[in-house]
Amino acid sequence: MSRLRTFVRNGPPAREFFVIQSFFLQCSEFYGSDHFDLHRYNVPILVLPSQPLLLHLSGMAPKMRTRGTTRTLQSSNDEETKTNAHSEDSPLEVGQAVRGKRKGTGKQESSKAKKSPVQPQYCHWLMKSEPESRLENGIDVKFGIEDLKTLPNQTGCWDGVRNYQARNFMRDMKEGQHAFFYHSNCKEPGIAGVMKIVKESYVDHTQFDKKDVHYDASSKADNPKWSMVDVQFERMLKRFIPLSELKKIHLQHKAKGGSLNGMALFTRARLSVQPLTSEEFEFVLSLEDNDPL
Repeated sequence: MSRLRTFVRNGPPAREFFVIQSFFLQCSEFYGSDHFDLHRYNVPILVLPSQPLLLHLSGMAPKMRTRGTTRTLQSSNDEETKTNAHSEDSPLEVGQAVRGKRKGTGKQESSKAKKSPVQPQYCHWLMKSEPESRLENGIDVKFGIEDLKTLPNQTGCWDGVRNYQARNFMRDMKEGQHAFFYHSNCKEPGIAGVMKIVKESYVDHTQFDKKDVHYDASSKADNPKWSMVDVQFERMLKRFIPLSELKKIHLQHKAKGGSLNGMALFTRARLSVQPLTSEEFEFVLSLEDNDPL
């Protein structure tokens, strides 16, 4: 079967006609000059030598061509390639179809350009824990930096985190990175020392322990919600840096600019695991050599 496609410009949608090759062989005497009727389709056909066939709907006079509708006829092979490539498109001018596709591509590119910026990659952290005894469901949740020092190899798991953002920060931690051990929910909160991440995030087992204060009945073994990391004590700071001192510096830097201007300890205070920029970490570390404010 030979497939011939007709485009009626500025008129009704085009129609496709299929003509049996053998029929053309029977009408070969007309090739090159004459005009004959396809009575089966009621379509007059003009056959020109070495040129594609041009079909017009019977009884429909061609309309005036307007600007932008001129189109060079190509070989039947090219015509079929276009038909296959644009089979889902309406029979518009090729130029119009291309322009339409270009517009769509532009929208996609612009939408990609509007994607949110890449989140910063942190390599320092501040992790809070309670150094003073507090019973919760009959269990003492106390765990200070002195407790970490007493563990074998001065290493322990940082379990019990039940905030999604804090959990995600722990999942971003890499082995060898450093974190401040921050004493919270106590008489004088502040930074006590430095510890190192020695094992990257893995499943927090306490979420499945019904006897543990951090048990989560909604978390399933095949799809656990919570993670933890292992930390190792590295050293105590030369002096304890209290929250009150950090807050004074933060307010100064917020007013006049400085390293602690956007410190998460004040912008995301409720998080028990917080990211620090390298600049923030180094600045806080330098405070141990200074006199208290």
